[in-house]
Amino acid sequence: MKKVIVGIILIIILSLAVNNVVFAESVTATLEEENANEIFEMKDEVKTKLDEYTEKYGSEAYGLAAYILNIARIYSIPVCFIGIVIGALNQYVLGTRRLDKKHKGYGIIMTFVTLLVVCQVLPLIFTIVVMGWRG
Repeated sequence: MKKVIVGIILIIILSLAVNNVVFAESVTATLEEENANEIFEMKDEVKTKLDEYTEKYGSEAYGLAAYILNIARIYSIPVCFIGIVIGALNQYVLGTRRLDKKHKGYGIIMTFVTLLVVCQVLPLIFTIVVMGWRG
């Protein structure tokens, strides 16, 4: 009697495991299709933005440069703020005990502030030069 009960329980567990594997494979296939669709959508969005910049600036090279400068402008803000925080930690927290850390922190802060200003102003200068002087 015990062997029959153990056999039935084993069959139930195996059937549940097979159903889970089949379900997992179908979910994986669905997720792969959705991810592929998202990648194609993102690629199309980038292509349309690049086409807009190319049309706006009148040249493919200028459009690509403007697109890259815009992406750099957007992503430079969080990166520079993280760098400024690291520099502030070096200057004000670690620099209270060691003078070299204080100077290193000051240098890091100045570097990231300069980088932030350059990344924010460069697209504006590019637009003024290309649109103003080229007509």
